[in-house]
Amino acid sequence: MMKKTFVAVMTVALFLIATPLTYGLSEAFKDSVYNPGQLKPIDSQLKVKVGEPAPDFTLPSLSGEKITLSSFRDNKNVVLSFVPAAWTPVCSDQWPGYNIVKDIFDQNDAVLLGITVDNIPTLYSWVREMGQLWFPVLSDFWPHGAVADAYGLLRSDGVTERALLFIDKKGILRHAHVSDINVRPPMQVIVTELEKMNQTP
Repeated sequence: MMKKTFVAVMTVALFLIATPLTYGLSEAFKDSVYNPGQLKPIDSQLKVKVGEPAPDFTLPSLSGEKITLSSFRDNKNVVLSFVPAAWTPVCSDQWPGYNIVKDIFDQNDAVLLGITVDNIPTLYSWVREMGQLWFPVLSDFWPHGAVADAYGLLRSDGVTERALLFIDKKGILRHAHVSDINVRPPMQVIVTELEKMNQTP
């Protein structure tokens, strides 16, 4: 356990050192990114509670495959990463940053699912511009934001909150981290919550 924690800490340290190289990737295509300006930090109320089953869903992915949350039950821990919108600065920096911490997901028997309310063509062009992502990117476009709404993460303007939800192998929500929409969530949240979830019997 100490070795695993040490590796996680070192990975985060590497992540922080490499931050200028991973975050800020939207600078490379900044002329194509829309800046919405400063937004209300949080604009919704969670409908899910820690310790209760996470609402199941099936969404289309960029690969053409439909991904169902319950298909990971008894097999993988799941982290849902909701981001507000494609082609915006913070979102374009956040997801590429997760490429550095893939090993932490692997070590904790977990998968990451990225979700936005954008349609598949928009997500396709955006992800290609960002570069390769190792995790599935899912479209909650139609019915618009239905999954985000089920979790209480759909904002009044039709985009989602910036949120990380941690679901264990039994399908139980173990932690919900809803961030200020204007700020990337701390990487340490992922490391800490994945390790806690993996230790749960």
